[in-house]
Amino acid sequence: MSVGNVLQAIGNTPLVQLREVVPPGSARVLVKLEGANPTGSMKDRWAWTVIERAEADGRLSPGGTVVEYTGGNTGAALAMVCTAKGYRTRLVTSDAFSQEKRDHMEALGAELTIVPSEGGLTTEKLIREMIRVADQISDEPGSFYSDQLNNVDGIAGYFPLGEEIWKQTGERVDAFVQSVGTAQSLRGVMEALCQHDPDVRATAVEPAESAVLSGGETGAHDIEGIAIGYTPPLWEPSLVDEMQTVSTVEAKEMARRLAGEEALLAGTSSGANVVAALRVAERLGPEATVVTLLVDSGIKYLSTDLYKSTRQFR
Repeated sequence: MSVGNVLQAIGNTPLVQLREVVPPGSARVLVKLEGANPTGSMKDRWAWTVIERAEADGRLSPGGTVVEYTGGNTGAALAMVCTAKGYRTRLVTSDAFSQEKRDHMEALGAELTIVPSEGGLTTEKLIREMIRVADQISDEPGSFYSDQLNNVDGIAGYFPLGEEIWKQTGERVDAFVQSVGTAQSLRGVMEALCQHDPDVRATAVEPAESAVLSGGETGAHDIEGIAIGYTPPLWEPSLVDEMQTVSTVEAKEMARRLAGEEALLAGTSSGANVVAALRVAERLGPEATVVTLLVDSGIKYLSTDLYKSTRQFR
């Protein structure tokens, strides 16, 4: 199928059933391959929606500059959309995130400001400093701050994802599992699924090292793209039936298993999603269907300890 431009290639990603990592007697576990989007993550859906809505209401004018803080996936998605539409992109990121992500953003035309991390880990302090710098840059004339933590426009970007899941499962979803960054993907997908079946259950996932939504303490972790160290402004606990915590070690081990046993190359947060989805699947049993996301491509992490010298993990 041909499309008119790269933006029309966003969405309609494959849904694949896991076979090798699912314990006997568990529910059917399906994963949405969001790495099949143009920049290799689900964030393409968010960026396209946010930019188009900002254009429509005049917040983003021709020749304008889009500003955002990012761990990489949101930034690459914004850079792609803005390049396709003719906007400048200024992004605040950190060495806590993979070199591939930074290279990807720059390759798509983004101008980067790097905020140093403490030991390459994600912490509340790092996120708040990245936000502070992005907010300062956005004060410059002609700037539109897409403000991913507070911009409700992005939730609608994930409605089509929920609709795709519903159709691809044969209209049978018992539980949806998703890790929490901004909380917009969980909200958007669940709002769409619950339009079809209000009994679909939602499981939210966060790092065990920084389980603030579960009532724990903020902490440092190495699961890129999720868990900002405090409650995201758009977090909606009423949509969530349970929380699951997954350690960085567990998430990385599962990502490696997905590559080695299922031939699915994905990132660390995807590994966390699958760890939690398998727990839910064991509890629900063989008649149920559990869906989660492989939120991005593992190609974004090849220089990190997730996949570098993979043989040592076999």
